[in-house]
Amino acid sequence: MPGSGKSTVGKLLARQLGRPFLDSDKEVERQIGETIRTFFEREGESAFRDIEEAVLSDLVRVGAAVIATGGGAILRQAARRCLHANSTVVYLRTRPEELFRRLRHDTRRPLLQVDDPLARLQELFAFRDPLYVETAHFVIETKRPSVAGLVNTVMMQLEMAGMVDHMRSLSRFEGS
Repeated sequence: MPGSGKSTVGKLLARQLGRPFLDSDKEVERQIGETIRTFFEREGESAFRDIEEAVLSDLVRVGAAVIATGGGAILRQAARRCLHANSTVVYLRTRPEELFRRLRHDTRRPLLQVDDPLARLQELFAFRDPLYVETAHFVIETKRPSVAGLVNTVMMQLEMAGMVDHMRSLSRFEGS
């Protein structure tokens, strides 16, 4: 969901894992040469999702990177399949009320520029949550922990799944 902490947590997680961090929204903006909001308003959501889907497909091929996706990246079945099959997906599950608290003054997100952003977040969550769960390998309830706490939770899940050596990653993180 927008505002769940994907970019913030992703950057710290990438640093801890010693991997590059990639942001699909930033890559989309690089390719279209303007902000997502401007493109979205002019071309519409469908055109934006076409570009987003292509970018995601390219980014998962990079390999060994932490990628933060846009909140709507899972809307298309092809994108969900691509993400699930070619990466390890962590869903930072955040309730709409918490998202509203974080985003109530945000003017950059096109889908939240409405009269009642909380109601919009609740609608988005109701529709998207099952899609996020379908795509994810891990679901992390964010509630209100610190960013470091969320990163530690993700690292613990990856370690328990045998996907990362936590002690090697921790020593790399502490040494930087």
